[in-house]
Amino acid sequence: MTLSPLQGITHACFELSYLLALGLEVARLAWPRSSLRIAALIAGAAGLFAQTVFIALHQPSLAAPYGSLLVLAWVLAFFYFYGTIHHAQQAWAVFVLPVVIALGGLSLVLANESAAPVEVPTWISGDRFWGIVHGTLILLASVGVSVGFLASVMYLVQARRLKNKMNPTLGVPLLSLERLETMNRRAVNFAFPLLTSGLLVGLLLLKVEKDFAENWLSIKVLSTGGLWVVFLVLLYLRYGTSVPARRLATLSILSFGLLLIALVASHPVVVGDAR
Repeated sequence: MTLSPLQGITHACFELSYLLALGLEVARLAWPRSSLRIAALIAGAAGLFAQTVFIALHQPSLAAPYGSLLVLAWVLAFFYFYGTIHHAQQAWAVFVLPVVIALGGLSLVLANESAAPVEVPTWISGDRFWGIVHGTLILLASVGVSVGFLASVMYLVQARRLKNKMNPTLGVPLLSLERLETMNRRAVNFAFPLLTSGLLVGLLLLKVEKDFAENWLSIKVLSTGGLWVVFLVLLYLRYGTSVPARRLATLSILSFGLLLIALVASHPVVVGDAR
């Protein structure tokens, strides 16, 4: 049987496409040219297409670190592409694409650590629906956490520029502090209920496991719980106090670090390669 050319798509195809798009976007900051913008969009679209086909063919599991990071990078790639078109005058891609490339690269590193055959626990075969619900909720919450992280990084950069009284027309063009703060707030409000629901479903699924230390005290469970606590603190500080927006942005960046730990850690109820 002749293999389709699409089956030859690898990580390198979309990672290099995103890297090229990032390079073109950085070049556009120094030499604003419509041709560079068009070339960057073409490279980004090629990367997004290649990654979409790769995921469709390989169908990575959200239960595995490899799959969760790869799919999160894919969703953020859509976020990058939409934002680049919608915010044409801002350096959107310069902030989002490095995260997309880093997540995709990290997923490739972790792919080789999941070479063992799949051993599916009984709760997956009996309650597979809830396993899918859990993975989907955590993925959607991860998107919110990532958007909040990106908005926070841009907020801190813009705040520093304004504090130093830099000319806003020079350097990296960004959204206003108000719009970035609104983006962060909406991302947190979007992610928290999804994270809460996903965490509750995951904890209910863990009840069938007998080893308390290995499962309930696993890095994945603890880091996800820590992420939930950070978000609870974020919501309290935002709506219950008058904490400066810079501190909220810093906490949002911390939450992204906890998210990465949770995604990289192995799931306590999934053994072997879940791809």
